[in-house]
Amino acid sequence: MTDTATPHRITTIEALEAVYGTPNANSTDKEADCLIPSYRRYVEVSPFVALATVGPEGIDCSPRGDRPGFVRVHNERTLMMPDRRGNNRVDSLRNIVRDPRCAFLFLIPGAGNCLRVNGRAHLSTDPSRCDSFAIDGKPPRSVIVLEVETVYFQCARAIIRAGLWDPAARVNDADLPSAGDMLAEITKGRLGGEAYDREWPGRAAKSLW
Repeated sequence: MTDTATPHRITTIEALEAVYGTPNANSTDKEADCLIPSYRRYVEVSPFVALATVGPEGIDCSPRGDRPGFVRVHNERTLMMPDRRGNNRVDSLRNIVRDPRCAFLFLIPGAGNCLRVNGRAHLSTDPSRCDSFAIDGKPPRSVIVLEVETVYFQCARAIIRAGLWDPAARVNDADLPSAGDMLAEITKGRLGGEAYDREWPGRAAKSLW
């Protein structure tokens, strides 16, 4: 069941299944190969997606947020997500260009369940498509097009355990390092600091779209 060189490390599927058993019907029958109407509804109202990609350097998980429903249901097997302005690292986009495997995890404030969509993605710079996602006259530079392979909802246990939507569980920003603090620490004071934090709200307001 375990690697004898490192006791208690699971190294085979057989060992894993010996610990966890097999999933019940509720866990497997909820999986679909397209966006059924109830799954589509989750996409249409979600303002936040965790975008997972994989590439030669490894994996990446990137937060994506926008107005509710910013991920468009093109049809039951295709989703489109605008790539809004960010830090220009384009880690996720580099991965998609080189490896199409991709996953979206949709979260909705206040909702217990979340939605997982796996598939293969490509980037589109079609002007008419990008223009259709414009906000305040500013279109995204590209659109992530996901061809859906599997879709299923994730039960609420993780969200319940985390108290994710519980106001009492919220952490005050003042109790955490700021972006300026973290940038100053990692660059040994060359970047970041109080000036960075002071100027950030203004920069963000001008560059959301």
